[in-house]
Amino acid sequence: MTDSAAIIADLADEHAALDERVCDLDERQWQAPTPAAAWTIRDSVSHLYYFDARALFAIADPDGFAKHRAEVHARGLDPGIDLAPGRELGGRGLLLAWRGTRAELLAGLAAFDPGRRALWYGPDMSLSSFVTARLMETWAHGQDVADALGLPPVVTDRLRSVCHIGIGARAYSFWQNGATDPGDPIRVEVTGPSGQLWTWGPEHATDRVAGTALDLALLVTHRRHRSDTSLTVTGRTAEAWLAIAQAFAGPSGGGRQPLSAKVA
Repeated sequence: MTDSAAIIADLADEHAALDERVCDLDERQWQAPTPAAAWTIRDSVSHLYYFDARALFAIADPDGFAKHRAEVHARGLDPGIDLAPGRELGGRGLLLAWRGTRAELLAGLAAFDPGRRALWYGPDMSLSSFVTARLMETWAHGQDVADALGLPPVVTDRLRSVCHIGIGARAYSFWQNGATDPGDPIRVEVTGPSGQLWTWGPEHATDRVAGTALDLALLVTHRRHRSDTSLTVTGRTAEAWLAIAQAFAGPSGGGRQPLSAKVA
Protein backbone atom coordinates (compact mmCIF):
# COMPACT_ATOMS: atom_id res chain seq x y z
CA MET A 1 0.00 0.00 0.00
CA THR A 2 1.01 3.61 -0.48
CA ASP A 3 1.75 5.65 2.64
CA SER A 4 -1.61 7.41 2.41
CA ALA A 5 -3.51 4.14 1.88
CA ALA A 6 -1.75 2.60 4.88
CA ILE A 7 -2.57 5.46 7.24
CA ILE A 8 -6.19 5.55 6.02
CA ALA A 9 -6.41 1.82 6.80
CA ASP A 10 -4.96 2.54 10.26
CA LEU A 11 -7.60 5.21 10.83
CA ALA A 12 -10.32 2.73 9.89
CA ASP A 13 -8.85 0.23 12.38
CA GLU A 14 -8.72 2.87 15.12
CA HIS A 15 -12.36 3.73 14.45
CA ALA A 16 -13.26 0.04 14.69
CA ALA A 17 -11.35 -0.43 17.95
CA LEU A 18 -13.32 2.35 19.63
CA ASP A 19 -16.60 1.16 18.06
CA GLU A 20 -16.02 -2.28 19.58
CA ARG A 21 -15.71 -0.75 23.02
CA VAL A 22 -18.91 1.28 22.88
CA CYS A 23 -21.22 -0.75 20.62
CA ASP A 24 -22.87 -2.68 23.46
CA LEU A 25 -23.18 0.16 25.98
CA ASP A 26 -26.61 1.04 27.33
CA GLU A 27 -27.69 4.66 27.71
CA ARG A 28 -26.61 4.78 31.33
CA GLN A 29 -23.11 3.63 30.39
CA TRP A 30 -22.93 6.17 27.57
CA GLN A 31 -23.32 8.84 30.24
CA ALA A 32 -20.45 7.54 32.40
CA PRO A 33 -17.93 10.29 33.24
CA THR A 34 -14.50 10.25 31.62
CA PRO A 35 -11.27 11.82 32.91
CA ALA A 36 -11.93 14.77 30.57
CA ALA A 37 -13.54 17.39 32.78
CA ALA A 38 -17.36 17.30 32.58
CA TRP A 39 -17.32 14.98 29.55
CA THR A 40 -19.08 11.64 29.34
CA ILE A 41 -18.36 8.73 27.02
CA ARG A 42 -21.15 10.07 24.81
CA ASP A 43 -19.49 13.49 24.72
CA SER A 44 -16.15 11.97 23.69
CA VAL A 45 -17.69 10.12 20.75
CA SER A 46 -19.82 13.14 19.86
CA HIS A 47 -16.66 15.25 19.64
CA LEU A 48 -15.11 12.72 17.27
CA TYR A 49 -18.29 12.53 15.20
CA TYR A 50 -18.49 16.31 14.85
CA PHE A 51 -14.89 16.75 13.73
CA ASP A 52 -14.94 13.70 11.47
CA ALA A 53 -17.91 15.39 9.79
CA ARG A 54 -15.89 18.62 9.52
CA ALA A 55 -12.99 16.64 8.05
CA LEU A 56 -15.34 15.21 5.44
CA PHE A 57 -16.55 18.75 4.72
CA ALA A 58 -12.96 19.94 4.29
CA ILE A 59 -12.05 17.36 1.66
CA ALA A 60 -15.42 17.27 -0.14
CA ASP A 61 -16.02 21.03 -0.36
CA PRO A 62 -12.77 22.97 0.14
CA ASP A 63 -14.33 26.30 -0.86
CA GLY A 64 -17.21 25.86 1.55
CA PHE A 65 -14.87 24.77 4.32
CA ALA A 66 -12.62 27.78 3.69
CA LYS A 67 -15.60 30.07 4.36
CA HIS A 68 -16.52 28.08 7.46
CA ARG A 69 -12.92 28.28 8.69
CA ALA A 70 -12.86 32.06 8.22
CA GLU A 71 -16.04 32.36 10.29
CA VAL A 72 -14.56 30.18 13.04
CA HIS A 73 -11.37 32.23 13.10
CA ALA A 74 -13.46 35.40 13.36
CA ARG A 75 -15.79 34.36 16.18
CA GLY A 76 -14.73 30.90 17.37
CA LEU A 77 -16.70 27.68 17.44
CA ASP A 78 -20.03 27.85 19.22
CA PRO A 79 -19.51 26.44 22.73
CA GLY A 80 -20.64 22.82 22.94
CA ILE A 81 -21.35 22.50 19.22
CA ASP A 82 -19.30 19.30 19.11
CA LEU A 83 -21.21 17.79 22.04
CA ALA A 84 -24.70 18.68 20.84
CA PRO A 85 -25.14 15.73 18.42
CA GLY A 86 -24.61 13.14 21.14
CA ARG A 87 -26.91 14.90 23.57
CA GLU A 88 -29.62 15.11 20.91
CA LEU A 89 -29.26 11.60 19.47
CA GLY A 90 -28.40 9.59 22.57
CA GLY A 91 -25.68 6.99 22.62
CA ARG A 92 -27.08 4.50 20.12
CA GLY A 93 -28.22 7.13 17.66
CA LEU A 94 -24.84 8.84 17.91
CA LEU A 95 -23.01 5.59 17.22
CA LEU A 96 -25.04 4.96 14.07
CA ALA A 97 -24.49 8.53 12.86
CA TRP A 98 -20.75 8.30 13.53
CA ARG A 99 -20.51 5.02 11.64
CA GLY A 100 -22.12 6.58 8.60
CA THR A 101 -19.97 9.71 8.69
CA ARG A 102 -16.71 7.90 9.21
CA ALA A 103 -17.49 5.52 6.31
CA GLU A 104 -18.00 8.56 4.07
CA LEU A 105 -14.84 10.14 5.42
CA LEU A 106 -12.73 7.05 4.75
CA ALA A 107 -14.10 6.82 1.20
CA GLY A 108 -13.43 10.52 0.64
CA LEU A 109 -9.89 10.21 1.95
CA ALA A 110 -9.20 7.24 -0.32
CA ALA A 111 -10.34 9.27 -3.33
CA PHE A 112 -8.48 12.45 -2.31
CA ASP A 113 -5.51 13.42 -4.47
CA PRO A 114 -2.46 12.86 -2.22
CA GLY A 115 -0.70 15.66 -4.10
CA ARG A 116 -3.17 18.22 -2.77
CA ARG A 117 -3.21 19.91 0.62
CA ALA A 118 -6.18 19.37 2.90
CA LEU A 119 -7.69 22.41 4.60
CA TRP A 120 -8.14 22.43 8.35
CA TYR A 121 -8.63 24.96 11.13
CA GLY A 122 -4.89 25.51 11.42
CA PRO A 123 -2.37 25.28 8.57
CA ASP A 124 -3.29 23.23 5.50
CA MET A 125 -1.88 19.71 5.71
CA SER A 126 -0.65 16.90 3.52
CA LEU A 127 -3.10 14.01 3.22
CA SER A 128 -1.00 11.77 5.45
CA SER A 129 -0.75 14.45 8.16
CA PHE A 130 -4.48 15.15 7.92
CA VAL A 131 -5.34 11.47 8.40
CA THR A 132 -2.75 11.04 11.15
CA ALA A 133 -4.36 13.90 13.07
CA ARG A 134 -7.75 12.16 12.90
CA LEU A 135 -6.14 8.90 14.06
CA MET A 136 -4.47 10.64 16.99
CA GLU A 137 -7.75 12.26 18.03
CA THR A 138 -9.59 8.95 17.80
CA TRP A 139 -7.00 7.14 19.91
CA ALA A 140 -6.81 9.93 22.50
CA HIS A 141 -10.56 10.21 23.06
CA GLY A 142 -10.78 6.44 22.88
CA GLN A 143 -8.36 6.38 25.82
CA ASP A 144 -10.80 8.54 27.79
CA VAL A 145 -13.50 5.97 27.00
CA ALA A 146 -11.18 3.15 28.08
CA ASP A 147 -10.47 4.91 31.39
CA ALA A 148 -14.18 5.49 31.96
CA LEU A 149 -14.91 1.80 31.42
CA GLY A 150 -11.89 0.53 33.34
CA LEU A 151 -10.39 -1.03 30.21
CA PRO A 152 -6.72 -1.16 29.15
CA PRO A 153 -5.40 1.16 26.44
CA VAL A 154 -5.61 0.16 22.79
CA VAL A 155 -1.99 -0.77 22.14
CA THR A 156 -1.02 -1.42 18.50
CA ASP A 157 1.63 -0.26 16.07
CA ARG A 158 -0.72 2.62 15.28
CA LEU A 159 0.84 4.27 18.33
CA ARG A 160 3.75 5.16 16.08
CA SER A 161 1.54 7.72 14.32
CA VAL A 162 0.41 9.18 17.65
CA CYS A 163 4.02 9.55 18.79
CA HIS A 164 5.06 10.95 15.40
CA ILE A 165 2.49 13.74 15.43
CA GLY A 166 3.38 14.60 19.02
CA ILE A 167 7.07 14.85 18.18
CA GLY A 168 6.32 16.82 15.03
CA ALA A 169 4.29 19.31 17.07
CA ARG A 170 7.28 20.30 19.22
CA ALA A 171 7.56 23.84 17.84
CA TYR A 172 3.80 24.31 18.08
CA SER A 173 3.83 23.16 21.71
CA PHE A 174 6.36 25.83 22.66
CA TRP A 175 4.45 28.48 20.69
CA GLN A 176 1.10 27.49 22.21
CA ASN A 177 2.57 27.86 25.69
CA GLY A 178 4.25 31.20 24.99
CA ALA A 179 7.71 29.70 25.34
CA THR A 180 10.81 29.79 23.16
CA ASP A 181 12.07 26.49 21.77
CA PRO A 182 15.80 26.37 22.59
CA GLY A 183 16.27 24.53 19.32
CA ASP A 184 18.59 21.77 20.51
CA PRO A 185 18.01 18.47 18.70
CA ILE A 186 16.27 15.75 20.69
CA ARG A 187 16.71 12.04 20.15
CA VAL A 188 13.55 10.08 20.91
CA GLU A 189 13.73 6.30 21.28
CA VAL A 190 10.60 4.38 22.24
CA THR A 191 9.72 0.72 22.15
CA GLY A 192 6.62 -0.25 20.19
CA PRO A 193 4.17 -2.98 21.21
CA SER A 194 6.00 -5.62 19.16
CA GLY A 195 9.34 -4.75 20.76
CA GLN A 196 10.60 -2.75 17.78
CA LEU A 197 12.57 0.40 18.57
CA TRP A 198 11.14 3.55 16.98
CA THR A 199 13.46 6.53 16.73
CA TRP A 200 13.32 10.21 15.83
CA GLY A 201 16.06 12.84 15.83
CA PRO A 202 19.84 12.69 15.47
CA GLU A 203 21.43 9.58 16.92
CA HIS A 204 24.11 11.53 18.76
CA ALA A 205 21.91 14.28 20.23
CA THR A 206 22.64 14.88 23.91
CA ASP A 207 19.01 15.69 24.73
CA ARG A 208 17.12 12.40 24.80
CA VAL A 209 13.74 10.83 25.60
CA ALA A 210 13.32 7.09 26.03
CA GLY A 211 10.63 4.68 27.15
CA THR A 212 7.60 2.95 25.67
CA ALA A 213 5.56 4.21 22.75
CA LEU A 214 2.43 3.90 24.89
CA ASP A 215 3.81 6.20 27.58
CA LEU A 216 4.90 8.80 25.04
CA ALA A 217 1.53 8.64 23.29
CA LEU A 218 -0.30 9.04 26.60
CA LEU A 219 1.88 12.03 27.49
CA VAL A 220 1.67 13.97 24.21
CA THR A 221 -2.12 13.50 24.08
CA HIS A 222 -2.35 14.63 27.74
CA ARG A 223 -3.95 11.36 28.80
CA ARG A 224 -1.37 10.79 31.54
CA HIS A 225 0.79 13.02 33.70
CA ARG A 226 4.48 12.52 33.12
CA SER A 227 4.92 11.17 36.66
CA ASP A 228 2.61 8.29 35.73
CA THR A 229 4.86 7.22 32.85
CA SER A 230 8.23 5.47 32.80
CA LEU A 231 9.77 7.92 30.33
CA THR A 232 13.38 8.89 30.98
CA VAL A 233 14.58 12.33 29.92
CA THR A 234 18.08 13.75 29.53
CA GLY A 235 18.84 17.41 28.85
CA ARG A 236 17.20 20.76 29.57
CA THR A 237 15.59 21.11 26.15
CA ALA A 238 14.07 17.65 26.32
CA GLU A 239 12.80 18.42 29.83
CA ALA A 240 11.29 21.71 28.66
CA TRP A 241 9.59 20.06 25.70
CA LEU A 242 8.07 17.14 27.62
CA ALA A 243 6.70 19.56 30.22
CA ILE A 244 4.47 21.14 27.54
CA ALA A 245 4.36 18.58 24.71
CA GLN A 246 0.98 18.24 23.00
CA ALA A 247 -0.05 16.41 19.85
CA PHE A 248 -3.30 18.33 19.40
CA ALA A 249 -4.19 21.84 18.27
CA GLY A 250 -5.54 24.51 20.59
CA PRO A 251 -4.97 25.41 24.25
CA SER A 252 -3.18 22.80 26.32
CA GLY A 253 -5.90 22.69 28.97
CA GLY A 254 -3.31 22.09 31.67
CA GLY A 255 -2.99 18.35 31.13
CA ARG A 256 -3.95 15.57 33.53
CA GLN A 257 -3.25 15.44 37.23
CA PRO A 258 -1.06 12.63 38.58
CA LEU A 259 -3.06 9.51 39.40
CA SER A 260 -1.69 9.64 42.94
CA ALA A 261 -3.31 13.05 43.42
CA LYS A 262 -6.71 11.60 42.51
CA VAL A 263 -6.28 8.75 44.98
CA ALA A 264 -5.32 11.20 47.70
